[in-house]
Amino acid sequence: MSALKDTVIYGTEDVLVSLCNSVTRVLNVATQTQISYSGMVQRISKTCLKPDIGCFVLFDGGFSGLVIINFSGAAAMEIYESYMLSMGMSKKELANSFTSDEVSNVMGELMNQVVGDFTGKVRRELQTHITQNQPKMLVLNKEVVLNVDANLDQPEARRVTFYTASNNIFYLEMAIDRTEFIKLYDFEPQAAPDPDALMAQTREASQTAASAPIAPATLSETDELLKSLGM
Repeated sequence: MSALKDTVIYGTEDVLVSLCNSVTRVLNVATQTQISYSGMVQRISKTCLKPDIGCFVLFDGGFSGLVIINFSGAAAMEIYESYMLSMGMSKKELANSFTSDEVSNVMGELMNQVVGDFTGKVRRELQTHITQNQPKMLVLNKEVVLNVDANLDQPEARRVTFYTASNNIFYLEMAIDRTEFIKLYDFEPQAAPDPDALMAQTREASQTAASAPIAPATLSETDELLKSLGM
């Protein structure tokens, strides 16, 4: 087998950028606001959960890793409120504190969507498969820092700063085994599904089904036999 003329290597920072893009893509659509991240990344020695509210996800399969997202209370409330308002909820119906179970549940669902978007890209672009646990959202006291360890042989840890539309800050931390993906042959990554198009198709199908006339019930062979017998 001859090597590619221009071998493509996909390393830790590439995985990190893909994950960051999943965060911004999902949150931008969900909140109808602009979430961005810093062009600089920090090398860190360990990952940890920090106040005010955070979540962690463990990956396994093609590569192993740990992802943590630490939100300030203000950032969590801004994302929660923007998402719920975009869903048609009124302001007075919303929780008024980031310590509310409702805020944790909503943020956990959004993080689950982020993870789903990321694992889908790994499958399409890297042609490998990873599994993950359900994101766990934790409200933390300001005096508590919880260290989370993953079973990694040669961990590489990174931290990226994110900004909400109102410039509230949250942080993504990632630790994965040192790994590189090297392209063996040219291939075209599968196209990512368009969520807007899928939603439009679903609405169209529902409207078509609702407006279609109800067809008269047809008799089965058993019913016809019983009818012929006068029963």
